[in-house]
Parts: sequence; C-alpha cells; structure tokens
Amino acid sequence: MRGMGNMQGMMKQMQKMQKKMAEAQEELGDKRLEGTAGGGMVKVIVSGHKEVVEVTIDPSVIDPEDAEMLQDLIVIATNEAMSQAEELTNSTMGQFTKGLNLPGMF
Repeated sequence: MRGMGNMQGMMKQMQKMQKKMAEAQEELGDKRLEGTAGGGMVKVIVSGHKEVVEVTIDPSVIDPEDAEMLQDLIVIATNEAMSQAEELTNSTMGQFTKGLNLPGMF
C-alpha cells in the first residue's frame, strides 16, 4: 500500500509542475525581444512565442533601387530576435525538465 501513497504524491507533484509550466508558457507570450540591423535602422520585435509583433524601418534605408539590402536587414533583425526568443524559451521552460532526462523535451 505504501507504493500507492508515493504514486499519489508524485501525481500531485506532476499536476503542480504542469500548472507552473502552463503559467510560464503564458508569460513567455507577454515577453518582447528585439533584433536590430543596420545600426538600428531596421528593428524587429518578436514575442516569447516566436511571433513577429512589430517591424520598424527607418525611411532612409528604403531605396527602390536596392530592395535586396532592405530585405537582408529585415532577415538579420528577425533572426536576431528569434534567436533571443529561443534562448528565453529554453531558459524558462528548461527549468521544468532539468534532470528528468526526457527525450524530445525542450
């Protein structure tokens, strides 16, 4: 019978951890991470859920003759912001899987 008590305690701990994970995931969506390129001429802001929420382009970099440069700056800024979002996700959600050795988890 002692094993059943341990199992119930473990289930309660898992439920508590699931709740904390859901709260942390929700909080990630409220975070904003910024990537810039061209000395700040292009700025991309993404959420902690890795969704682009804002793009700001300084009008001085808009050159109809050189659209490729602007495209490159947008890609650079977006990748930088996404990288920051990935790091934030790993550090936030990784705390829940530390030491569990679960394949495929964060």
